[in-house]
Amino acid sequence: MTGPMDALVAEVTALLANAPGVQGVLSLGTFDDFPGMAGALFTAITATPALGALVAATYRADPDLSAMTLYDIAETARRNFEPGGAAATFLFARGAQAVMAHRVAHAIWEGRARDLALALKSVTGRALGTDIHPAAQIGAGFWLDHGLGFVAGETAIIAEDVSIWHGVTLGSTLNDSGPRRHPEIGKGAVIGAGATLLGGITIGPGANIGAGAIVVEDVPAGTLMAGPKAQARGAARISFAPDARGKNAP
Repeated sequence: MTGPMDALVAEVTALLANAPGVQGVLSLGTFDDFPGMAGALFTAITATPALGALVAATYRADPDLSAMTLYDIAETARRNFEPGGAAATFLFARGAQAVMAHRVAHAIWEGRARDLALALKSVTGRALGTDIHPAAQIGAGFWLDHGLGFVAGETAIIAEDVSIWHGVTLGSTLNDSGPRRHPEIGKGAVIGAGATLLGGITIGPGANIGAGAIVVEDVPAGTLMAGPKAQARGAARISFAPDARGKNAP
C-alpha cells in the first residue's frame, strides 16, 4: 500500500521527469524513498554529501519526523497556493526547506549530539539564510514563507499551524538568562514580515502580528497587533490553520 511518503516521492519524480533540466539545475542526485530524497536535496543545497547523508539517516531512523515534515510541506502548499503542490514545495520553497533542516537539527539536538546539531544548523543556515537554534521547539504544520532572515532563539516555542513570513526575529531582550528568554507563539498565530518579538513573551493562539511590528509584551489570543511599537488593533483577521472540523479556517 502506498503511503504519504511514497506518494510525495512519486510526485517529485513525476515533476522532474516532466520538466527536463530541473534535476540537473538543482544538482539533485538519485533517490528511492523519502529519506533518500531529503538527503539528496540537502546534499544539493549545501554541496556537502556528509550533511545529506546525515539528513537521510535521521529521517530514516524516525518515521514520526518524516510524517511531521510531510504535514509541514502539505500545509505550506495549501496556504501558499503553491503551483505544483507538495512536490514543488519540497523542491523549490526555501522556507519549507529551512523547516526541514531545523526538524533534523532538533532531532539530533534532542539525541544529545549537540555539536553535530549546531554544525548542521550552521551549514544549512548559511545556505538558506536562516538562523534557527536547534533547541527551538516548533510544532507541526509550520509555514515559514520565503524563510530569508528568520531567526529563532534557543528557548523559542512555536505551536502547531503557525504561519511566519520572512525577516521575523524571535529573540531575547538580553536582560534574562533564564529558561524562558525567547517568545512562545500560540497555535495558529500569523506573524508578518519583518516583525520583531523579544523576550519570554507569549503570543496567544490565533493572534496576528503585523509586518514590521516590535512586540515586547504578551499578546492575548485572537488579537491583531500592529504598528512600529505594536498596539492592539482589535480582533485578529487572518488564520491559515484548519478548524476543529478539519476544514480550512475562513
